[in-house]
Amino acid sequence: MTRSHGHNARTRLGLVLRLTASEARQRASWAAARLLHMGLVSGDRIAIAPRHEKDIEQAQLQQSRITISVWAALSIGVIPVMVNPDLSEREHEYILRDSAPGVVFNTTESLVALTSDFKVPHSLPLDPLGRPMHYTSGTTGKPKGVWSGVLTPEAAAGLWATEIDMWGCSSSDTSLVHGPLTHSGPLRFALYSLMAGGDVLLPGWFDADLHAAAIAEHRPTIAFVVPSHMQRLLERPSGLPDSPYRMLVHAGSACPPAVKEAIHEWAGAENVWEFYGSTEGQFTVMPGTQWASRPGSVGRARPERELRIIDGTIWCAPPEYGYFEYWGDPEKTAASWREIDGKRWFTVGDLGRLDVDGYLYIEGRREDLIISGGMNIYPAELEGEILACDGVHDVAVFGVTDERWGQKVCAAIVGDVDLDLSALAMRLRQSLAGYKQPKEFFVVEQLPRTASGKIQRLKVPRQLGLE
Repeated sequence: MTRSHGHNARTRLGLVLRLTASEARQRASWAAARLLHMGLVSGDRIAIAPRHEKDIEQAQLQQSRITISVWAALSIGVIPVMVNPDLSEREHEYILRDSAPGVVFNTTESLVALTSDFKVPHSLPLDPLGRPMHYTSGTTGKPKGVWSGVLTPEAAAGLWATEIDMWGCSSSDTSLVHGPLTHSGPLRFALYSLMAGGDVLLPGWFDADLHAAAIAEHRPTIAFVVPSHMQRLLERPSGLPDSPYRMLVHAGSACPPAVKEAIHEWAGAENVWEFYGSTEGQFTVMPGTQWASRPGSVGRARPERELRIIDGTIWCAPPEYGYFEYWGDPEKTAASWREIDGKRWFTVGDLGRLDVDGYLYIEGRREDLIISGGMNIYPAELEGEILACDGVHDVAVFGVTDERWGQKVCAAIVGDVDLDLSALAMRLRQSLAGYKQPKEFFVVEQLPRTASGKIQRLKVPRQLGLE
């Protein structure tokens, strides 16, 4: 049995919406024309900021129109600002103030209206003229927009063609979305498939049983996942159908070796790829067939990039279309870039080493960074919220290795003897996105500090006997 919504067909077994390249391109041409009619011009910004839908069909519709709206905006040089729906109201409003978009699309209905029939469609260029602006949490707790500006047609061709060619996307591919399309990885892979002429399967949200059914029925050929997605799929009591994937790509957080081996066994090592990257840019790629001989590596430099280790920190020289700046923060931008041998190199502060064959090994993420379920979380932001609570005198937020999520967020607190941790947790639920909230609280008498008074977060788990 099938049901339809406009041009979209949704089968009831897999409960997914199939978005074809032809529909996406048609609707994107209408949306581009409508944005121009609104008076938006190249270099302007729009915000894609809808909250989660509770109805699955509405959630799937939202996913389709997010994808189409991004393609439309980029085709005319208007940069979409992607706002994470899990953010608190305060965080949400901060990004909207900071990015100053010309138009905010904050409901599914507004995105549907944008992508509906328009009397004079706009002819889309072959390659979108940029990439969306995503916000990444800063070390001070204040998120920063990663701004790449508007590209020339030549640079745009380099950006999109390189990625599509690297992953071998074609019109015969079908991509199954696992993560939120306001996040860079899921969105990019959806666009790669559509631009190559393939289809995208939109489930609305991640659910292990729903995705397993979609894999069985629709036999997708491409997927981008974070390790926790695969772990939840592999843990299903009824198992998984045979893998249909020719390309299963994972990134976002460290993949436990046991999970990596299980993925290889299910999908075939030759079909599994890993990459190391960040909101700011991409660094490496690693085929599964090479992982066994170099366990722990995240691969070698991607096409048109070079890697160096300087004082233990990873630096990357990207092509010109990979240049970026931090929106409204020239000092942070300047600190992230340097010129070496006539080339521009950037870093996000991660630590690593290169072996003699150029394979990169991550030896430490940014010291303060916690990566949980593929999401970046900086302790400073959480610590500020916790310190604002009555009865809290000192706090250190840190990550602890977790088999499901990569890391889980924890907080060690120095406070009054009658400190109410339940009330503290409730307050944080009102002010912070769910994925940022500590999963465990520990009350301690004091926190380890350096001679200058800086909290030594990496020593806290050891002090609590968690290592």
